[in-house]
Amino acid sequence: MADPLTVSLPARRLSMALATLVIVLLLLAAGLGFLAPAYARPLAYGVLGVLAMLGVAGLFAAASGLVRLRGPAERPDFAPFDLAEEAVLALDRQGRVLYANPSYLALVRAPVRGEVRRVEDVFAASSDASAALYRLAQGAREGVDGQDDVKLEAAADIARPGWYRVRVRVAGHGAERVSLWTLTDIDADREKQDALFQELQSSIAYLDHAPAGFASFDSEGRILYANATLAEWLGHDLTQFGRDGLVAREIFPSSDADLLSGLTGAPGSQRTEMLDLDLIRRGGERVPVRLFHTVSFDDKGLAQPSRTMILNRALGQDVEAGQRVAELRFARFFNTTPMPIAAIARDGRIARANAAFIRLFGRGGENDSLSARVTERDRDVVSGLLRDTLEGRGDTASAEVWLAREPNRSARLFLAAVPDGGDEDEAAIAYALETTEQRALEVQFAQAQKMQAVGELAGGVAHDFNNVLQGIIGYTDLLLVNHRPTDPSFQDIMQIKQNALRAAGLVRQLLAFSRRQTLRPQNLLYGEVLSDITMLLKRLLGERIELDVRHGRDLWSVKADLTQIEQAIVNLAVNARDAMPDGGKLTIRTRNVSAADCMELGGASLPRGDYAMMEVEDTGTGMDAEIVEKIFQPFFTTKEVGKGTGLGLSMVYGFVRQSGGFITCRSAPGEGTAFRIFLPRGEDEAKPVESPATAIEAKPAADLTGQGTILLVEDEDAVRAFGARALTQRGYTVHEARSGAEALIVMDEIGGAIDLIVSDVVMPEMDGPSMLRELRKQGVTAKVIFVSGYAEEAFRKNLPEGEAFGFLPKPFSLKQLIETVKDHLAG
Repeated sequence: MADPLTVSLPARRLSMALATLVIVLLLLAAGLGFLAPAYARPLAYGVLGVLAMLGVAGLFAAASGLVRLRGPAERPDFAPFDLAEEAVLALDRQGRVLYANPSYLALVRAPVRGEVRRVEDVFAASSDASAALYRLAQGAREGVDGQDDVKLEAAADIARPGWYRVRVRVAGHGAERVSLWTLTDIDADREKQDALFQELQSSIAYLDHAPAGFASFDSEGRILYANATLAEWLGHDLTQFGRDGLVAREIFPSSDADLLSGLTGAPGSQRTEMLDLDLIRRGGERVPVRLFHTVSFDDKGLAQPSRTMILNRALGQDVEAGQRVAELRFARFFNTTPMPIAAIARDGRIARANAAFIRLFGRGGENDSLSARVTERDRDVVSGLLRDTLEGRGDTASAEVWLAREPNRSARLFLAAVPDGGDEDEAAIAYALETTEQRALEVQFAQAQKMQAVGELAGGVAHDFNNVLQGIIGYTDLLLVNHRPTDPSFQDIMQIKQNALRAAGLVRQLLAFSRRQTLRPQNLLYGEVLSDITMLLKRLLGERIELDVRHGRDLWSVKADLTQIEQAIVNLAVNARDAMPDGGKLTIRTRNVSAADCMELGGASLPRGDYAMMEVEDTGTGMDAEIVEKIFQPFFTTKEVGKGTGLGLSMVYGFVRQSGGFITCRSAPGEGTAFRIFLPRGEDEAKPVESPATAIEAKPAADLTGQGTILLVEDEDAVRAFGARALTQRGYTVHEARSGAEALIVMDEIGGAIDLIVSDVVMPEMDGPSMLRELRKQGVTAKVIFVSGYAEEAFRKNLPEGEAFGFLPKPFSLKQLIETVKDHLAG
């Protein structure tokens, strides 16, 4: 049925307009009587025609309901509301009552319409209701519809107290605005709502105080909900749970908490897992519990907050005591052991896994198989391993596998069949040991062994070659003594000596790689060393390569040989230059590396400690991994024939390792190369190094002649003959011996009358240090000079404790031999 408010008001306006028009026409008709007949007749016919048309129009309007003749107090037709069950009240713009239906009159006990109260007056007794009705009335005055549920309190003039839904609608404009109020009894609905609310409160109270704990965890381990029972078990207040409250790791051991997060599943699926864990109470005590952990996944496969029921398995809670204790012990062992363990179903599924297994292999889907946790190349191996295990081929099978979630990590996987065949969900047990670090150590050990073997070979070659060079250099010096610079053969002899010295330089590089060179370590600062050679580096690099030196703050000193560290920097800079034929940038950085930074900057191969680091980085062509593995090997080079010896980086490697440090290389094709040298932290303050230019003072030519008896012990005939001849020519008495054992015999023959012993270190039958120990036992107190191609540290440990000795590295010149002998005899 149409709303009277939207129909009667327009009809009323139309009726008034038609009535006004009719009156005007009647007045015109009356005025025709005053006109002449010749004029009055046509006008009369016209008026009558118009009236006839208006009459016909009025009949049609009346038939359709558009025109209704009412009295002067005419108002909208509210008759359709007379039979309504809802209480209806209509008010005009000034708030006067226009209409009240019988239901409203009965509600407010109004005997006649003139005594009807407005809705806001009816609810005035209730403060809550009056406030709501005031808002509705104010809105109606502003032409706004509204609705609210209010309670009508019991009163003498109220027939049916209770809850009502009050609606107000506004129609019309200006003075004709009407507000229609409707009151609908909703007491029955409210009773149902109250009953449902009470049931909900009872359910919450039951859930809160149920004999089991209930909780909800999100995928990040936050506890979104916990009931009062769980809070009581834990000793925490309920207010401590929520998005910003406690997390799973605070109420479970960290190994157990990992089992609650990270579950995965198919979109729209649901997973339930039973877990036997320990709760950690506020005071630190542990409570054994069993969890039924259910997680649902949305249409994107994302885990939703869990629904978790927790059963207290403390003594007397759920099962017979002996069985309960055994189960708890196994659950604790299974979940807390650091070894990854999983139960494997007959079809290869992972039926159950502990926290260590999940941390290593990751967590898969509900039906995830063991083979899916390894890389694709190892899946057939794992499937075959499981098949052999289930068929009883051997006791425990194992295989080395790489992990699918992190292909750079590996593990040794063991599979053992469950005795008596087990069941479908527990046919085999998988154990795993991560071997990532072991593999890295094996690779490092193999590399170290290879480098050591190459170093031993290089050292042996260098030692033998040093003896050959010693004879060449020694005899060329003897020849030069008897030839003037003007002699025709003088330049030829000098050329021989220069080439021998060049070969001696190569031998020193071999000795550097084998870590047998002679070093003169001192406390140095990287900054001072780089400052001294910066100009040299710029000249070596040329104009097309930019040199950028960046010093760290408060650098620690290092204990190293100044010459060797400068040579190492130069070698690295020259290699960088050759890798940038089109120009580029060479950056040298220095910084301190504390023990905490070792893993980040040096990797697993760098032992923890304090180091001063120097990094030499270029923007050159770079190298692939295969070349990087070989760059420190002697004679390995990527340069063209004749442009490199392959000993530069070997020398750097040997110097760094002999100094107690480490060197790493990071490179990739097209990305440049970076070498990092880590030398152990030295003393707090480095003493300034006096440069050779200032240390050498002009002094008169030294007298190289002398007197004394010398025992010369050398197994190489050429070297021994050169030494004996050189010393004899300078006035010394020389006794020769081919080995340490022969030296003891010679010493007995001359009665121990020796002023100085000049001996090689490595000799057959008896080496130099062993010979010296025997002589000291015999009471020989003569001074000693050891001659060797190796560093003195290589044999110092074989000498008597506190023994003082001189050292002359091979190959040496005639002048060096004579000066060293005279200095030691002079004390």
